[in-house]
Amino acid sequence: MTDYRYNIYSIWLKERYGEKVYKIPINIPVTCPNRDGTRGSGGCVYCGAKGGGNETLSDQLSVSEQLEKNIAYIGKRYHAKKFIAYFQSFSNTYCEFSDFKKWILAALRPDVVEISVSTRPDCITDEQLYFLETVKAEQGVEVTIELGLQSANEETLKIIKRGHTLADYEQAIDRIKAAGLLTCTHMILDLPWDSEADVISGAKLLSRKKTDFVKCHSLYIEKDTLLEQWYQDRKLTLLPKDDYITRGILFLEYLDPKIVVQRLIGRVPKEDSVITNWNTSWWKIKDELDARMEQENNYQGRKFSGKNKKR
Repeated sequence: MTDYRYNIYSIWLKERYGEKVYKIPINIPVTCPNRDGTRGSGGCVYCGAKGGGNETLSDQLSVSEQLEKNIAYIGKRYHAKKFIAYFQSFSNTYCEFSDFKKWILAALRPDVVEISVSTRPDCITDEQLYFLETVKAEQGVEVTIELGLQSANEETLKIIKRGHTLADYEQAIDRIKAAGLLTCTHMILDLPWDSEADVISGAKLLSRKKTDFVKCHSLYIEKDTLLEQWYQDRKLTLLPKDDYITRGILFLEYLDPKIVVQRLIGRVPKEDSVITNWNTSWWKIKDELDARMEQENNYQGRKFSGKNKKR
């Protein structure tokens, strides 16, 4: 840890790569086993038509074209020289291996220092992991697999129609780490079916499994989702913003201080959502959370104990 209240991703990147590094989103033509009938249909209750890639370029552009276009813009605007190729939308391992290999190789270029692949815990093959392990060794690039988990409560996973179990997550992260790759876990901290005890359980689970990174966000409501129907039919009540901040601090306090926090709150574009972050800017909420941590002397890992690990 540093003198900061939590382990900040931008600082980790600068220490790891020697300068600022920017993520470049890549959109490839894949779907999800929770959409096509393999595990479920319609996707998770909160998942919109773009599958998390609300601000990506069209998947009709090749991987190299998307990188070239986005790097030219980001590089000029921020004077950036190093980048992470981030396969973002839907489940990016849910495809034929030949396509997966082609897309990953197309993302390799001298200014790309890392490949990040977002997917589900239940759709990663040994063949893909071996290939990524080889890419890391032979090309000298870091590789991170981002896993959507969202909750440590099995019943909540069923309600939000995740289509996988906690065991699926635990087995996936073990396999990824065995391949020598980094892991990032996505969590929603204010699911109304979760209690504060569930949030603590989530922090303990991620700590026990030694995820390298975590991404957190609130339960925002995208258009044309089952969650929107529940919200409009008054079957769903969102937690207040203060509850999110309270849960965020609680989550951090029980989280292993070695885990790097990539994000404390996310966002979705206004045009794609019914309500996002209580109609408040994400950075204002983050500032409120930071201010409370400072005022109350909270910090990541304050209540973490290695004794919480399962033997």
